[in-house]
Amino acid sequence: MQGRAVGASVRVPLGETGAQIFPLMLGGAEFGWNIDLAASHAILDAFVELGGNAVHTADSYAGGRSEHIVGEWLRARGLRDQIVVATRVGAHPDNPGLGPVSLVRAVEASLQRLDTDRIDVLYLDATSGVTSIEDTLATADWLVETGKARSIGAFGFTAEQLVEARILASAGYPRITVLDVPYNLLRRQDFDSDLRLVASAQSMAVTPSHALAHGFLSGRHRSRSEVSRSTRGVQLAGSMNRRGTRTLRALDAIGTELGVPPAAVAVAWLLAQRIVVAPIVNAFAPVHVHEFVQGVGVRLSRAQLAEIARAVD
Repeated sequence: MQGRAVGASVRVPLGETGAQIFPLMLGGAEFGWNIDLAASHAILDAFVELGGNAVHTADSYAGGRSEHIVGEWLRARGLRDQIVVATRVGAHPDNPGLGPVSLVRAVEASLQRLDTDRIDVLYLDATSGVTSIEDTLATADWLVETGKARSIGAFGFTAEQLVEARILASAGYPRITVLDVPYNLLRRQDFDSDLRLVASAQSMAVTPSHALAHGFLSGRHRSRSEVSRSTRGVQLAGSMNRRGTRTLRALDAIGTELGVPPAAVAVAWLLAQRIVVAPIVNAFAPVHVHEFVQGVGVRLSRAQLAEIARAVD
């Protein structure tokens, strides 16, 4: 069996941010939405106990409740200086977009909810559009200079926008050093194109979200009759087809061979992509954390990677 041991000693550089992190980020997308404060804190505790030290959330998750839950946990556990806190701004209805005024207000609101004086990785969410990348980066520069943000990441940027941002960085604006993009075994089209080439050329640290395809790649849900008509149920049902079934079978087989659950194999596949530094993985319960964290200790062979590729393609 290939190694499964993980722990606090496992640390990798998060690109050019200066942070050293466990090669997984715990996502807070479910906090305050499908999971209450107590359950969220139990998940966060489990992650830290297994060596995790980076948490990802967003001001738009549950209308800001996710950030509040993370902030409550950081304060209660006294762990702020040990945790790399990453949050995404730009999609909250009170401060939409990445214009200078909205961006500053969004960061101030996030800092208050997170109960902290700085954000370690500030992801700029461009999904609603960016009027001026120069204005956005000028504002980000002020946020970095004042210590409110330590490094800048991107979400929803096109390859062309990242190129423009790098040109502006050569003129003194802050560099975008981390990239969050939806990416997993079943969803590769958003990244496996010009975006991947640009991210690689710019030596960005890629922290892919939706690492388990909304939980489908954990193998817990395999038929449409098992899921509800909720938003999460619709997301899961979208993967329930022949391709999804083939993929789960491959994960099952490799997981049995290695002695790990399917979620760990899905995470290991992401970590086998050289440009990926730390997948962002969400959990509904501590047991889920114990499952996907095992992926850090798995090294897939060429034969196993080929087996996965055949199932997915």
